[in-house]
Amino acid sequence: MNPTTPDNPTAAAEFRFPGRPTMTLDRPRLMGILNLTPDSFSDGGKYDDLDVAVMRGLVMAREGADLIDVGGESSRPGAERVSADQQIQRTAGVIEALRHTLDGEGYEHVAISIDTTQAKVARAALDAGAGMLNDISAGREDPGMLTLAAERSAPICLMHMHGQPKSMQAAPSYEDVVQEIEAFLAERVEAAVAAGVERSQVVIDPGIGFGKTVEHNLAILRAMPRYVATGQPVLLGTSRKSFLAKLQGDPEGKIEPDPAGGTAATTALGVAAGVPLFRVHDVALNHQAAIAAWAVHHG
Repeated sequence: MNPTTPDNPTAAAEFRFPGRPTMTLDRPRLMGILNLTPDSFSDGGKYDDLDVAVMRGLVMAREGADLIDVGGESSRPGAERVSADQQIQRTAGVIEALRHTLDGEGYEHVAISIDTTQAKVARAALDAGAGMLNDISAGREDPGMLTLAAERSAPICLMHMHGQPKSMQAAPSYEDVVQEIEAFLAERVEAAVAAGVERSQVVIDPGIGFGKTVEHNLAILRAMPRYVATGQPVLLGTSRKSFLAKLQGDPEGKIEPDPAGGTAATTALGVAAGVPLFRVHDVALNHQAAIAAWAVHHG
């Protein structure tokens, strides 16, 4: 992709992970999801054994993941909070072992991110081998997340969320969902920059499914070129979200059977819109979708 093309102003951007190889955004990048929680909405309890978790991370790297996003607290609707110490207990050892395994298997270029809103957890993860922070509260819950990212020169993803996970799906309402999210993310980017984070190292995520109805999610997806046009790297996370099941006719939005086809469709649409980062459960499928969409859109 030509870095100067208007449909992807972040094509020339790159992430500099502490002590790790640099990752450019000149093609779509996949962030594989590794939930170390008993209550995540689609894979809770599957990877609570260290060896199983590490193998899952390695498999995702083999399938084409450029990052592995490790989380120790569920953010599904209605989820209860988990203490920082318990998150560390769940994640730090896995991150250390996964980093060692990835390096040993020739995947030094695959970065690890920590999915948390708490600086104490993030610091332990960085010490264990993570290189990126993924904060669904966008640094509002713990401003120390922003200063930590600056201190450690780590990229950070800031997401929009309406309310809190426990109650975010209780009749969310917006006057203009696209504009309000854009304004929120712009403010949080400036907060990160003010804390010392390099602007190019701040990723924005409009937060599909986090306090949004089906109609809100569709409006956000249609507006992805608008978020890309801000110049900040954009992360799209639709993977296995209930709205995809609802689009298939399930009013309850159950994830079984997995709406993986819908996820792959949004990945392809995101690539066409210039989105560089995709957070997914099904890495192989979405890797195929991204490659095909990239070839069609960019030649």
